[in-house]
Amino acid sequence: MKYKILVVDDEWNMRNLIKIYLEKEDFRVDEARDGYEAIQMARQNPYELLVLDIMLPDIDGWEVCSTIRQMKQMPILMLTARNDVQDRVRGLNLGADDYLVKPFAPEELVARVNALLRREKVKKEGTSDALLTFEGLSIDSESREVIVKDTVVELTPKEFDILSLVASQSKMVYTREILLDKIWGTGDVHDFRTIDTHVKNIREKLRKAGLSYNPIKTIWGVGYKFNTTEDKT
Repeated sequence: MKYKILVVDDEWNMRNLIKIYLEKEDFRVDEARDGYEAIQMARQNPYELLVLDIMLPDIDGWEVCSTIRQMKQMPILMLTARNDVQDRVRGLNLGADDYLVKPFAPEELVARVNALLRREKVKKEGTSDALLTFEGLSIDSESREVIVKDTVVELTPKEFDILSLVASQSKMVYTREILLDKIWGTGDVHDFRTIDTHVKNIREKLRKAGLSYNPIKTIWGVGYKFNTTEDKT
């Protein structure tokens, strides 16, 4: 099967360069010149991955990422002209899976695309028989649904991945480095804050849905672990 990828950039030279290298890897590539066109194409076509520039002429890549993430669960690789940690954190919080700073080597972009697609394939293949149930909480990795007392809780893709991962190995303590590596494929120390933000959001959403205990426990100085019903703190 040929993977179908959408490349979003307002510069023809950049789109063409990316397309040439991705097609060498036998990917099928569509192009969008702006944010609105990207959203429309993503709505109408089943893409496996999105390559998305932040600086676009109409709406920026942040808004495109957020909008498409609400519709589709495909991996999103964001491109930025600034080597700014704030850009990276913002993108990850909005649902991006990775980012690359311009100018970049086309070979690195291809390598990151392949890595994202491999992780997505492993994730999908590992979701059979993946219904986790706890007191007042169920996590279904096949449908990617979290239910608290018969109420479906809307989590972002990364929030779901974090909760599902720590719940699947409830005795294990996950450092922030491990979570970044397993969920985002990076262990960059600058991204620790995005893990803390995601955990905070998970706790708040499940609490509002009526869960009587904190599902992710902080292990001070180490990281996080799933909070079992025997240890409700």
